[in-house]
Amino acid sequence: ILREAAADNDCHVHAYVLMTNHVHILATGDQLGSLSAMMQDLGRKYVPTFNKKHCRTGTLWEARFKSSLVDSEHYVLRCYRYIELNPVRANMVSAPRSYLWSSVHANAYRRPDSVIEPHLVYRLLGKDDESRAHSYRKLLGKWVPKKEIDAIRSHLNQGKALGTVKFRREIEELVGRPVKLTSVGRPPNEIQ
Repeated sequence: ILREAAADNDCHVHAYVLMTNHVHILATGDQLGSLSAMMQDLGRKYVPTFNKKHCRTGTLWEARFKSSLVDSEHYVLRCYRYIELNPVRANMVSAPRSYLWSSVHANAYRRPDSVIEPHLVYRLLGKDDESRAHSYRKLLGKWVPKKEIDAIRSHLNQGKALGTVKFRREIEELVGRPVKLTSVGRPPNEIQ
């Protein structure tokens, strides 16, 4: 269903992990709004299929999907790793390869997966598929620092662009609104 939704909406899926209560997808859309359309399509097709199989009705997801624009040059491989190491961080498996519902098998071990289209930055890891997979396995073996995990989560939760200061400034100019993270919670009361 994900492969069809991506193809129908001119999207390219680079990494994914299907967790027990959420999904992470790293994707690129060819057109403005194509990622939103892909996710809407995915929901329209997957939820009825799931409900029918499990003899249930109603919504499956509690909220709209969250998204964040990613500075490909500096952050896309961090997002690959963040996604594919998620089952390890959740203590579901001891190694990403042990988790069946992930793109790690395609990206790190060259198992065919018709959903996955390697990102250009991933392709730059080597001259051929084997050297790219080898380089990616080495990257995957390095734990994602907590600071990076927190940054990815914060930017995703607030729908803000994830990238260098220069990248964020360029995006702010392009969209005409701030992309800087805001503090969580209510602003403090001013004392008069």
